[in-house]
Amino acid sequence: MNRLANEKSPYLLQHADNPVDWYPWGDEAFTKAREKDKPVFLSIGYATCHWCHVMEHESFEDEEVARLMNEAFVNIKVDREERPDIDNTYMTVCQMLTGHGGWPLTIIMTPDKEPFYAATYLPKTSRPNRIGMTDLAPALAKAWKDDRERVMESVQRIKNGFEKSLELGRSELDLPASIVDAGIEALSQLFDEVNGGFGGSPKFPSPHNLLFLIQNARINAHEKSKTMVEKTLTGMRLGGLWDHVGFGFHRYSTDRYWLLPHFEKMLYDQALLLMAYSLGWQLTGNPLFRQTAYEIVQYVDECLTSPQGVFYSAEDADSEGEEGKFYVWTTEEIRAILRAADAEFFLKFYNFEPDGNFTDEATGQKTGANIPHLVEPVPADSRDRVEDLLRQLKRKREKRVRPLLDDKVLTDWNALMIAALARAGVIFDDAKLTARAEKAWEILNEICLCPGERILHRLKDDEADITGMADDYTFSIWALTELYHATFNPEYLVQALHLQEIFDRNCFDEEHGGYFFTPHDGEHLLGRQKEIYDGAIPSSNSVAALNGFRLSRLTANPEYEERAHSIFKAFSEPVEDAPAGYTFALAARQLMNGNTQEIVICDPEHSDASHEAIRICREKAAPGSAIVLKTDETEILLNKADVFSKYDAQNNGFTVYVCENFSCHKPVHSIEELKEIFAK
Repeated sequence: MNRLANEKSPYLLQHADNPVDWYPWGDEAFTKAREKDKPVFLSIGYATCHWCHVMEHESFEDEEVARLMNEAFVNIKVDREERPDIDNTYMTVCQMLTGHGGWPLTIIMTPDKEPFYAATYLPKTSRPNRIGMTDLAPALAKAWKDDRERVMESVQRIKNGFEKSLELGRSELDLPASIVDAGIEALSQLFDEVNGGFGGSPKFPSPHNLLFLIQNARINAHEKSKTMVEKTLTGMRLGGLWDHVGFGFHRYSTDRYWLLPHFEKMLYDQALLLMAYSLGWQLTGNPLFRQTAYEIVQYVDECLTSPQGVFYSAEDADSEGEEGKFYVWTTEEIRAILRAADAEFFLKFYNFEPDGNFTDEATGQKTGANIPHLVEPVPADSRDRVEDLLRQLKRKREKRVRPLLDDKVLTDWNALMIAALARAGVIFDDAKLTARAEKAWEILNEICLCPGERILHRLKDDEADITGMADDYTFSIWALTELYHATFNPEYLVQALHLQEIFDRNCFDEEHGGYFFTPHDGEHLLGRQKEIYDGAIPSSNSVAALNGFRLSRLTANPEYEERAHSIFKAFSEPVEDAPAGYTFALAARQLMNGNTQEIVICDPEHSDASHEAIRICREKAAPGSAIVLKTDETEILLNKADVFSKYDAQNNGFTVYVCENFSCHKPVHSIEELKEIFAK
């Protein structure tokens, strides 16, 4: 066992018995590199990464490669999900040098953490257009020993190039008023009219695109937005991207048809898709979307939930050394498990092919296995039969070797699931979903918010560690505002304000606006970066903009919204250049410029009248509207936080204040009067 044996990360532990003399990221490794005058071989990946497994098996488990690596380098392994700051920095370098990125990420650097070579997957031996480890390690060792001056020239060129990347987030122009329309038009141009989704292959779920379109459809009654949402949500749910037997969504589709996925299942995808399907149901009333939302929750409960009630990170794509083996079926297996008539019905209904529809990505050849998928939703008269057959297959599948569970708990991804559960609880009027969100936050709050007023990023074996970064703060604040809207417990709002204060203090760029990904006293790498691109998940600055808007409207404090405006100004150039890459930011921008309402419901006893007022406001108020409930029980804490402290129950009775467009209606004292306001 090497030095990774004592680590918490499942990814690092996967490599603990490699013959490579791995170090975890830390002072010990870089001190050793300086003492031995060796470059550092940095390998970054994650536990459910298919090509990371391939490179480990080919190279890191190989005695010859390990000997060459141990002779040439000090070798460091990093879990990108534990240290997104390290990953972001060196992924930028890789993209700068090679024009692309991905995992496993390979960086060769000096003992001072300055890179001079970058690549992704590397085989053991060289292939056309891809150098192998047996050639790379000796070549770099020789260059380090015999041509150090040239190596250091490369280092300087890379540092100069990286400095230019730090200019992102320093724009000084305002976004044009038409930017939201430009984003809708850009998505329309990318939209796949036949299959749903955006672009060709590979095709990612990109839930933030759907959240943006759902919001636009609601605000502007925009039929094209609604059509794109419904087509995409339906296509993903019917295709192989969805696990029809055990539920949950796989990572992405390798084709444009949503058929052949990369089979890993990520917590953040389940969270954001839960939100998208819940809001999609609210927009369209399509029962398939409601069903899918609840089945996502069922999958997360069964497979990604800890005994304490927080959420694990992911399930692997591979089992028994093969990608997708746990999930695919042959026609012979189906016939052996189900009765003859049921088997033939199932094979036809789920579009099995005799020679299989699962194609090996490396060879392009069919494997004989099938991925169940649908062409149309299950009709009502077949639903009971289909559900029974799926249960039978699920019981049989549970006897297979399951993919690896990455059981580390990440604060940012958990916060996404908490936000989604809380929002779904409101949409479906389901207190159980809200309670799940509250339980998870209780655990995170207890363990991951340390006494020094810092969020910690990772929880494993009941121990929290790793300084929190921007995603941890912004996603947690988002979760807390969703919890407040779901429960009207003022403690959630007060805590959101507290975390925002810490986040502002540690990450806000006072000179240019926007937020750095790392705190000011975090580990120094090549420079502090800012993120705005909404990739697999929304960026920290996009979510910070939403949070700033919501906190401003919930508290009547314009300072939060001013910081949100600074984000749009700081990133105006890239957002204007390619608006389809920043749809979560555009969604926040649309709310900030829209006709939302601020509603304060004052009711000393939280009577039936205030319950009904909440229901009406949730149904009738514009998207993004803020609702505050003040009762005798909540008023003290809200007033202490200066949340609408001047708004009280008049004559000690039920009173509702509705404000919009920076002016307030006359306070009303009955449900009928409240309905009249929304009827205007």
